[in-house]
Amino acid sequence: MKLEVLDINGKGLGREVELSSDVFGLELKENHEHVVYLAVKQYLAHQRQGTHKSKERAEIVGSTRKLHRQKGTGGARKGSIKNPLFRGGGRVFGPRPRNYGIKLNKKVGRLARKAALSNKAQDNRIVVVEDLKFDAAKTKNYIKFLEALNIANKKSLLLVNAPVAPAAPKAPRLQKGRGRKAAQQKEFNQAYVADLKAYEATVAEYEKTLEEQDKVYDEVYTNVALSARNLSQADVINARDLNVYETMNADCLVITESALAAITALLTK
Repeated sequence: MKLEVLDINGKGLGREVELSSDVFGLELKENHEHVVYLAVKQYLAHQRQGTHKSKERAEIVGSTRKLHRQKGTGGARKGSIKNPLFRGGGRVFGPRPRNYGIKLNKKVGRLARKAALSNKAQDNRIVVVEDLKFDAAKTKNYIKFLEALNIANKKSLLLVNAPVAPAAPKAPRLQKGRGRKAAQQKEFNQAYVADLKAYEATVAEYEKTLEEQDKVYDEVYTNVALSARNLSQADVINARDLNVYETMNADCLVITESALAAITALLTK
């Protein structure tokens, strides 16, 4: 399946991209529906904080004295004021903090994303655009972009390919050992100093690369995401954060060229 690439103004650029049949061309069956259900269930379960907590009888702060004597009052016997039967007492089997996360096999999750993308492709709800770069976060610019694609009144999900921050260099460690001769330890110390100088140079280069990537990240993702944040029917996510719930919830998928390549590479491993 081929789609024409559009620019930010919704006009064709005179070139087409091929949608991978392994990712966007699945023949959907009944089992795919269940796989999508499992992925959506997992996504929603992971949105729950699970921080709910109520105090039980032993956790209530207060006196433990007996309210009145056991017999002779004519009333029911009573012990501590913390009794769950009393107002302000503890709760029986109350909620505890817990993790609501659900395990989903990688192959199942990958199949669910493929099924969701194939569903959108079969319904012709995928638009491919050139890579977007916003110099500033402006909602009106994103509205113009949606109007140019004729999806301003639809739920849209934009997939962009923001750069991944490089791994930070690891600092060298000074090797110390018992029973070493002074000359041998001196060699270790000299090697450590050399490694430390190389590490400092690597850190300087890393910080420079990180600064450059932060600028690109702001143009490619941050400014675009902030431009769409105030729109209830528009959302922007990174290609590597693609999930089934947001894919199925959107009426139209807008994918940049680099994001399309990243998604294809991610799901065809």
